[in-house]
Amino acid sequence: MAAARVRSGGRPTLEEVAARAGVGRGTASRVINGSPRVSAQTREAVEAAVAELGYVPNRAARALAGNRTDAIALVVPESETRFFAEPYFSDIVRGVGAALADTEMQLLLTLAGNDRERRRLAQYLTAHRVDGVLLVSVHADDPLPDLLEQLGMPAVISGRRHAAETLPSVDSDNFEGARAAVDHFISRGRRNIATITGRLDVYGAQRRLDGYRKAIATAGLDPDERLIAPADFSEEGGARAMRELLERRPDVDAVFAASDVMAAGARHVLRESGRRIPDDVALIGFDDSAVARHMDPPLTSVRQPIEEMGRTMTRVLLQEIANRSSGDGTRERPRIVLPTELVVRESS
Repeated sequence: MAAARVRSGGRPTLEEVAARAGVGRGTASRVINGSPRVSAQTREAVEAAVAELGYVPNRAARALAGNRTDAIALVVPESETRFFAEPYFSDIVRGVGAALADTEMQLLLTLAGNDRERRRLAQYLTAHRVDGVLLVSVHADDPLPDLLEQLGMPAVISGRRHAAETLPSVDSDNFEGARAAVDHFISRGRRNIATITGRLDVYGAQRRLDGYRKAIATAGLDPDERLIAPADFSEEGGARAMRELLERRPDVDAVFAASDVMAAGARHVLRESGRRIPDDVALIGFDDSAVARHMDPPLTSVRQPIEEMGRTMTRVLLQEIANRSSGDGTRERPRIVLPTELVVRESS
């Protein structure tokens, strides 16, 4: 061990770690940088060599040599009001934080809910002040994903912009989740089934509406457009949409809301109108957040694994960064869809 330090001028080098572990320099670098693209045996050998030699990565030199910042950005193109109102976002942040816990990466959380914030973010990213970007809640017309591709910035998107998304993506199965919710209503004898959609420039909201339509069609029910009310994922939007539905179809007997928060708004209006839940109108949300569990009655909801989505997005992004650093940027970009599950409670 002492001889190795003398050869490197008193400080062990990455090359010496690789030689001690019996692997190439690139493999040793991947282990030290937290890449998942190594076997457990190789990882153990490199970590043992690091411990034996007392190797300490020179983060500043590594970042400078590889044009690295050791930081990633979690970008949410929404307002502060929506970010703090919806449990979805805090669950994503928890998942991202868990995936970064054993790495040296720093996390930058950025809200970009208006044009000024987006311009400032674009300037920041153009200066390559982060190694990669996690994008959450992106709308179809958002130019940010295209900017990231132009910059060659590794990025992963949660919820695709459209079916032909080009960025690596992690999503939940919105279509099947919505279809399962409506099938549950139908199995309980409901026939006048409405839906409150999220913003339809969000692909996930489109897929939840598609799942609703598919279940209605498969059951041979009347596909009445008056039973579809668009909203914006907010509690106020859910309440407005519920009022519209009661005006158009006072005989509605079930409502699938595309988020738990919108379901909470719908419940308030149903109670104001004298409808009992679930006796008169059954209600289902989406997310299975704390909102669902604390409602009265407790809300049936489609559970999507939000924290796992955050963890998976982060793992994919770290792999994309490692690929870019090693020059291996030609691999097929992952498209990961995680399963949903209907959690049945008293509201349906």
